Amino acid sequence: MSIRDTIIAQIRQVARDQDKKLAPLTDDLVLLESGLDSLSFAIVVAQLEDVLGIDPFTASADANFPVTLGEFIKSYEECGEATMTTRRSEPV
Repeated sequence: MSIRDTIIAQIRQVARDQDKKLAPLTDDLVLLESGLDSLSFAIVVAQLEDVLGIDPFTASADANFPVTLGEFIKSYEECGEATMTTRRSEPV
């Protein structure tokens, strides 16, 4: 499953668990208009760290929380790529 698919699945799961009604999950969806509140997003981020093993918001000192779903997904994809690159360059 891709990072994008994993994120979408986690958002949908948290929405079900929190009994929240989601807006259509498009890249230009403003996160504040998604139907999830800040607690729900904190849960999503924590679950994504468990599943993906990355948290782009603590991985970088200059990380900003994204505004849209597309930016949110991109932050995970970029962090995942950077993590894989670092692991490949480490001596064995």
